[in-house]
Amino acid sequence: MNINEIQDGYVIDHLHAGRALRVYRYLNLDQLDCSVAIIKNAKSERMGRKDIIKIDELIPLNMEIISYIDPGATVNVIQDGKLVDKIRLTVPEHVKGVLKCKNPRCITQTEQELQHMFVLKDRQKGTYRCYYCDTIHKPED
Repeated sequence: MNINEIQDGYVIDHLHAGRALRVYRYLNLDQLDCSVAIIKNAKSERMGRKDIIKIDELIPLNMEIISYIDPGATVNVIQDGKLVDKIRLTVPEHVKGVLKCKNPRCITQTEQELQHMFVLKDRQKGTYRCYYCDTIHKPED
C-alpha cells in the first residue's frame, strides 16, 4: 500500500480502531475536493490497532467533533511537508451539532433551527446533558 506524504494538511492519528469512518462522516470529509486517506486497523505499539485519517489540504477542522468521538486522538498539522503542530485532544466541555437529544419533549424537537447542544456532566463516564432540557446522553446511546 502506498499513501503519499502530505505537503499541507492534517493527519488525524491514534483513533481507536473502527472510529475513522465515524469521524469521516461527522466532518463531512466526503464533500472535500482534496485527497483523503483512511487507514483502518494499522498496527500500533501503544494501542494494538488504530485508525488514521490523512487530509491533503489545510481546511477548518472541528476539533470538538473529533475529540467527542475519540478523546485520545491527536491531530498533526503539516505545512510544507513538515510537522508544525501536534494537538492532543481531550474530552470536550461542550458538544454542538454531533448528538441529538433523545427527549421527545425537548425544545430542539419542535424548534428545528435550534442546534443541539450538550454540556459535559461526567468526564470519567463521558456523559453529557442536554443544554435545554438536562436529559443525560451516554456514549453508548
